[in-house]
Amino acid sequence: MNILLIGSGGREHALAWKIAASPLVTRLIATPGNPGMAKICETRRIKVTDVEALVALAMELSADLVVVGPESALEKGLADRLALLNIPCFGPTEAAAQLETSKAFTKDFTRRQSIPTAAYGVFEDAAKAKAFLAGFTAPYVIKADGLAAGKGVVIAADLSEAEAAIDDMLGGRFGQAGARVVIEEFMTGEEASLFALSDGQTAMLFGAAQDHKRALDGDQGPNTGGMGAYSPAPVLTPALLAQAEQQMILPTVAGMAAEAMPYRGVLYAGLMLTPAGPRLVEYNARFGDPECQVLMLRLKSDLVPYLLATANGTLDHLPQPQWHDAVAICVVLAAPGYPEAPKTGSVIRGLDQDFGPDVVIFHAGTEQAANGDILASGGRVINVCARGRDLAEARALAYGAVAKIDWPQGFHRTDIGWRGL
Repeated sequence: MNILLIGSGGREHALAWKIAASPLVTRLIATPGNPGMAKICETRRIKVTDVEALVALAMELSADLVVVGPESALEKGLADRLALLNIPCFGPTEAAAQLETSKAFTKDFTRRQSIPTAAYGVFEDAAKAKAFLAGFTAPYVIKADGLAAGKGVVIAADLSEAEAAIDDMLGGRFGQAGARVVIEEFMTGEEASLFALSDGQTAMLFGAAQDHKRALDGDQGPNTGGMGAYSPAPVLTPALLAQAEQQMILPTVAGMAAEAMPYRGVLYAGLMLTPAGPRLVEYNARFGDPECQVLMLRLKSDLVPYLLATANGTLDHLPQPQWHDAVAICVVLAAPGYPEAPKTGSVIRGLDQDFGPDVVIFHAGTEQAANGDILASGGRVINVCARGRDLAEARALAYGAVAKIDWPQGFHRTDIGWRGL
């Protein structure tokens, strides 16, 4: 098989690592890729939003499958263009991807399908949005409707902060993504990430994890795209997994098909485990980042048949995936100033040393200089991942590897996995 992988982050490096290990793969190209991915597959420098160039590359490769990592490519309709050429794509159409690209769409969809979630309102007018706040008590949840790189959510401690967030979003901070705001009831509980594959008709659970969204230890600081994750998440018991599948995943797949938007790809449900049971925080139309990294470390089965069956509508032909009886953890090393204004260009050393068989380093926001140096080129830069017999062992391996990396400018959380421990 010839496979084209779209993306350049830690999630895509983890996917490339797992795909390249498949005996089914003849040729793998990643675009735009990163220096870590370049060591295990071919890379091309095409932007993930350049749909025409990506389609042309898929044709040049005679791709048997295109795997889309980032949501921005889905929002641009890459899957739709590939479908016109009968090229299988792991990733939903532009319409189906609205489950991530429009929070307002998803909230209205959950109402139609009776999926448990927070009470909400959608607004384009600041005065009406502020008036709606009177129906809630602090803290207030204010969200930009569209894609904002994981930074379009504000948990406001008081009314003045909530009103400022509304003015900020509707005032243009996130461009078109903030042209509408969603105001939600604040839900109390523990968050977890649940993943399922859907081929448009069949759904299959595909792992769970717990992310750490805040930038600093103790869940302090601003929201980020994710500073670390571990899997499995003990808080998601078999009973809760079954409940979430029955109340969220299956109704979503059936509902999207019924509304003529069959969903093909990975469905990532952000859950809030409330005293009344699991409720949906949001959907994402791709693997989580950094949750994907820990899932790939734990996945024992060959990933490729599952990606292809999802794209081809034959997921019901496959058995449930097998997982290593181990715990995986990911610690994100980020550039100074992240998430607001990361400072790029610093040199990272020590990435090629032998960290042992249970540690894997995934590149996320890196580039290679002409002299061979690896430079920080983004906000989240390096993912240090490890697999152990339990969470404590995996955590010790990961942080032991972090200590060996020479990057004084970077920072990381020191408490990844604390909930599980």
